[in-house]
Amino acid sequence: MTDKTKAPKVERRQVKYASRTPTRIWQEEPTADNPYLPARCRCHGYDLFELMAKRRFADVLFLLFNGELPTADQADLLEALMIACINPGPRHPATRAAMNAGVGKTYAVHILPIALSVMGGQHLGGGEVEETMRFLRRSLRRDAAACAQELLAEAKRPAEGDWHIAPGFGSRFGGIDPLPNQMAGLFHQQPASGAALAWGAAFAEALAPHNLGWLLPGVAAAVLCDLGFHPRAGSGLFQIFTAPGLLAHGLELANKPITAMPFLDKEHYVIDEQARNRRK
Repeated sequence: MTDKTKAPKVERRQVKYASRTPTRIWQEEPTADNPYLPARCRCHGYDLFELMAKRRFADVLFLLFNGELPTADQADLLEALMIACINPGPRHPATRAAMNAGVGKTYAVHILPIALSVMGGQHLGGGEVEETMRFLRRSLRRDAAACAQELLAEAKRPAEGDWHIAPGFGSRFGGIDPLPNQMAGLFHQQPASGAALAWGAAFAEALAPHNLGWLLPGVAAAVLCDLGFHPRAGSGLFQIFTAPGLLAHGLELANKPITAMPFLDKEHYVIDEQARNRRK
């Protein structure tokens, strides 16, 4: 008779782990009396204190991810994008999350993580930036206007709400968001702009008659593509760029009463039909 409670045979995995944490990004020289404390740090070979003295934040951010310092034109474009994204505005879901956390008396240290968890999403967040970067990289060899017409013919506009016909492109509150479209135009004029911004501009122009255009994640994605960043980095970089505005809005409401934020009244509180049926 077989004993069903007998434990399965345990075999040791034949793997060998690294003896040190590997990184080509950062080098630390230990102090003479403590190997765990660095006396000097280098980022891709550049001394940290020299970077502090001679370089901008945008320069070092570019270096951190790309392994080399940007040209002056590349740094100008990246810094302009960082300023453009610094505050997604109080209508953005991530900003509302920060404001609700602040007015709800959440510890200040938790406001930004709460907001960034929303900003990492697929709707107007970091997830959409990464998707847009991949979309642009796949589409650059195609005719932008033809691609737009193909998507318009294949897809169906939703009966209500906004339509993101492609990652990074669509409507906002039922129309074309003017700020991202103006930003894209300015970025396209900068010397460091490249194929992604040019293709996106042609794509947005083809979508304009249908009340669709650039969205902020799309603009950020095009700039990051032109600067040589990998799509995997795009989502996190967008969170970094928008973080100051999220934190500022959350802290602004941290000392205010909960009544400082709107509360939905009964007339506008609508339960979805499917949810209503589930409750029966």
